[in-house]
Amino acid sequence: MTTEPSDDGGAQALIPPEFSEDQAAAIGLIADALSRAGVNLAAGNAKKLKGEQEGKTVAVLGKAGSGKTHLLAWLVDQLIGCGATQIVQEFDSRKKSAKKAVTFAVVAPTNKAASVLRTRGVAATTIHRILYSPLYDPDYEALAEWLSDPAANDRPDGVAGVSADALDRALAFYQRTKSSAAALASVGLRGADFITGWKRRDEALSIGLVDEASMLDERALDDLQEVFSVVILFGDPAQLAPVGQSGEMAFEKLPAADRHALSRVHRQAKGNPIIDLAYALQDDIEFQAFERMIERIAAEDERVVIEPRVNADLMARSPVLVWRNSTRIRLIAAFRAAHGLGDDALAPGEPLICDGVELAAKNRDKRVDLEQAGLVKGAQAFWLGPGKKPGFARIYVAGAPSPKMSAAAIIQIEKPGEEEPFIPTAARQGAVFVHGAACTVHKAQGSQWPTVQVFAPDLFAAARAGRVEAGAPLWRRLAYVAITRAEEKLVWATRYALRRPAEPLAADDLDAGPLL
Repeated sequence: MTTEPSDDGGAQALIPPEFSEDQAAAIGLIADALSRAGVNLAAGNAKKLKGEQEGKTVAVLGKAGSGKTHLLAWLVDQLIGCGATQIVQEFDSRKKSAKKAVTFAVVAPTNKAASVLRTRGVAATTIHRILYSPLYDPDYEALAEWLSDPAANDRPDGVAGVSADALDRALAFYQRTKSSAAALASVGLRGADFITGWKRRDEALSIGLVDEASMLDERALDDLQEVFSVVILFGDPAQLAPVGQSGEMAFEKLPAADRHALSRVHRQAKGNPIIDLAYALQDDIEFQAFERMIERIAAEDERVVIEPRVNADLMARSPVLVWRNSTRIRLIAAFRAAHGLGDDALAPGEPLICDGVELAAKNRDKRVDLEQAGLVKGAQAFWLGPGKKPGFARIYVAGAPSPKMSAAAIIQIEKPGEEEPFIPTAARQGAVFVHGAACTVHKAQGSQWPTVQVFAPDLFAAARAGRVEAGAPLWRRLAYVAITRAEEKLVWATRYALRRPAEPLAADDLDAGPLL
C-alpha cells in the first residue's frame, strides 16, 4: 500500500531531484516515524525526547531497482546532518553526552548482507552485534572514541604498540570504513587484544535502519523492537521468506498504513534487461514463456547470455546458482573433475564460500577478529595454499580490506552419493568453508556478483513441482532472487552439461580487480 507524505511538508524540501515520487512519499512515512525519536528532518535537527515514547515500526518495500539502498544511504546522511549519533559496527560510545543524543544504527540480518552495505559506503552491522555489546579495555575505548570524533577527543598517547604514524594511518582507514576494529587491524592491532567480554545490550537505541528485511523472522523483529524505539525496514517482498515461516515475511504483519511500496523502477535501473526480467516474474508468467523472453532479450542485449552448457571458467570466480542441494554437489564434482582435481588436494585459485566460524564460546573475541578480517558467513574466498601451521590455510577473501590472509580452516567438499564430505583441511576450530563453484539460491540471498550464472534446469524442476510460496509459484521467487544477484551480466545455462575450462585454475588474477 502507498502512503502519502505528511501534510507538514517536512521532508519535502530536502528531497533530491533524482528521487522518484514514490521515494518522496516513502520519506514522508519515514519522517513521521522519526519524529517519535526526536528527529525533525525538515528543521535538520535531532533532540532526544523526554519520557517514554510509544515505539513505531514502518516498512519501505520495493523490488530490485526501486532505489531502496539509495534511499537508505540518503537517510543515513540526513540523520548525521541532523546531529544523530551513529552506532557503528563494533563500538558504542560510553560518553554521557552520546547517551543523551538521538542514536541510530544500520543493521542487516546476516554478516554477508551487512558487508555488502559496507562495500557501498554505508556503515552497517548485524542484528546480533547490536543485541550484544562488547566490554572494552580502557586503551581501546580511548582509541575508538578518538577515531569516531578526533575533533572532540584527545589524541591517545602512549598506547603500547601504536606509534604516532600508526595512529594517522588508522584514522585515515577509519574515515573510509567507519570501523574502529578494522582501522586498528590495519596497523596490526586485533579486537581480541581489547575486548574483555560481552553482555546483552542494556540501553535502548533510538532508530534502527534495517536492510534486507525480507530475511527477518518474527523473533528477530521482536528483538529489534526491543532495542530501537523506531524501526525502519527496507525489504523486497518478492524474495524468498525465511525458512520455517511458511512463505510469510515479518513485515507483512504490520498495518497497511505503516507499509509503503516503491512501485516505480528507479531511473538508474531503466533500460536494464536484468531488472526487466525481474519485473516480468511478478506477472502471471509460465516458465516456458519466461525462457522465451530471455531468448528475445539475449538476442538484443549482450548483458543477457544463453549458454547450453555451464561455464566452468565462470564457476571459478562466481558460483552457478541452483535450487537443489543435490544439483549443487553434482556441479561441484563436475567442476573439480574437469580441472583434474583429485580427492586429496585443493588447487590454488579454487573457489570457497565461508559457512561460518566454529569457535568455543570463550573464544568469542577471536570470532570478532575473523569477521573483521572478512570471514563472515557467505563470504567468497579462494584457496591459495596450505598455511605454515597444521590446519591453517592461506586464502584470498574477496572484498576484504586485506584480502590475503592465513586462518585456521575447516574445508568441506561434498561428493555425490556420499554422506561424509572430503575434508582437505581440518583445524580443530576456525573458519568453515564449503566449495564455492556452485551455491543454492537460498544461500546466495544477500550476495551479488558482477556476472551471475543461473542453472535453468533446476528452476524448471521447481516449476514442474508446482510448489507455491506466499501466493506465488516457488520457481518465480527462485528465479527472481537468482537473476537479481547479477549486477552487470546474467548467464542462463540451459542444459545438464559442463563446458570444459579454457584455462587451468590459478590465483594470479585475484589482485587484478574487484570480484564483488
